[in-house]
Amino acid sequence: MAWPIAEIARMSGLTARTLRHYDEVGLLRPAWVGANGRRYYEERELLRLQQILVLRELGVGLAEIGRILAEQVDEVVALRDHHRRLLAERDRLDALARTVSRTIADLEQSRKDGTPMTINRPENLFEGLVPSQYQESLRDFPEHAEAVARHVSGMSLRDIEAGQRERTAQMIRLAELMAAGHPADAEPVQAEIRAQYRTLTALRAVSTDEYRAMGRSCVDNDAWRTAYEAIAPGLAAYQRDAVEAHADRLG
Repeated sequence: MAWPIAEIARMSGLTARTLRHYDEVGLLRPAWVGANGRRYYEERELLRLQQILVLRELGVGLAEIGRILAEQVDEVVALRDHHRRLLAERDRLDALARTVSRTIADLEQSRKDGTPMTINRPENLFEGLVPSQYQESLRDFPEHAEAVARHVSGMSLRDIEAGQRERTAQMIRLAELMAAGHPADAEPVQAEIRAQYRTLTALRAVSTDEYRAMGRSCVDNDAWRTAYEAIAPGLAAYQRDAVEAHADRLG
């Protein structure tokens, strides 16, 4: 049985654009292409796509995924290896959930007491946070995902971890601005968004349309939305609206 690219996109949650990019870079070729140019995929391609998405969820870049898939000999052995990685990732996410829950409880208590939050063990804030290269969250923006992967590959582990902590801190700062009642287009919020935009475009040029799409992904992408909402309910939409306001200023 064969499925057209639109059906594969629906089933996998990817965009047709991403699937075409996978074809262009040789990561996932269609089984065949119809006379009208439409790509069709069969069971073998679906199994390969499953492995690609599993590896992306684990933070593996496209180039490394291609190498892994090229070197694997037995699909069952490969899937068992992916399964072990997923179990490890589950444990990491459990630790991360505990970290966020603990931070929320501490923040709520400090607000109730009217005193600054006291962090007795700062390292607890980052339990479960490890370098990821954002591959799972950037899968609808493959060109940018590759730029991120290239950038991270030249960084030290300490620098990568520092970057992860800063991204978490950015989310917390936005949550505090939202809680203080600042609208998404207010200057304090836009100052944070401008800093994010400078970091984003330092890797590669990003069109305004692509930037808007990334902003919408804060809500539409499950991984992004979950990360924002873990910090504060409504933060995903707040980030999206703030990015939209900044995009309007870009013209």
